[in-house]
Amino acid sequence: MPPYKEQGVVLRSIKLGEADKIVTIMTQGSGKVRAVAKGIRRTTSRFGARLEPFTHVNLMLYRGRGALDTVTQAEILAPHRAIREDLALFAAGETMLEAVDRVAEEHERNVRLVVLLLAGLRALEARPNDPAAVAESFVLKLLSLAGFHPSLGACAVCGAPGAPLWSAGHGGAVCRADADRGAAPVDPQVLTVLAELATADLAAAGRGLAADPRVRRAARALLFGFAEYHLERRMRSVPLLASTAP
Repeated sequence: MPPYKEQGVVLRSIKLGEADKIVTIMTQGSGKVRAVAKGIRRTTSRFGARLEPFTHVNLMLYRGRGALDTVTQAEILAPHRAIREDLALFAAGETMLEAVDRVAEEHERNVRLVVLLLAGLRALEARPNDPAAVAESFVLKLLSLAGFHPSLGACAVCGAPGAPLWSAGHGGAVCRADADRGAAPVDPQVLTVLAELATADLAAAGRGLAADPRVRRAARALLFGFAEYHLERRMRSVPLLASTAP
């Protein structure tokens, strides 16, 4: 098979054998790609640190006969080094990368998701005062792209305003008439925080967010519980994000 060129963001990497790694990259034209970078763990590797998570790269790859392609060249477009050097930024960035990895399908083009991810990383690179808010705003936008945006201002079933209960299975806030057995009361302040984050520009997420820590924690728990329900997977990065958040 002839080689192909791509551009994308490295989501994660795992060791393979003594010197190789398998890297997962969210690319602009080919969707999520899993590829082998041979010899990358050797000190003489031509890849160096070019295929670390968060890095925006230009790539040359060969398509594999199985599930894995092979990276033959990598050129850094943006290292996003600042994200790796600060724990709060790293926690927020890890949440973004994991969420994209959960949503993206292998070899299924999704330009809007790549654009969103790059915007999120640029927002973190600017060292915002509230990196967790940027990550939470990012996840809400990602859920919208995936078709799972939670209803925050009205009943998800009938559209009645001021819904006092929350049901992940029914799509968010619900009125009493449409609630299922698992629906639970939800603080209106929590829904207000999530609504603000959902509509905020990523670069400005969290600025002027008037909420005490208790409300922020409740909003975060509600958001990621909803995300895990619809993505059908636990998000391992959430505890670290919570430990660094306001």
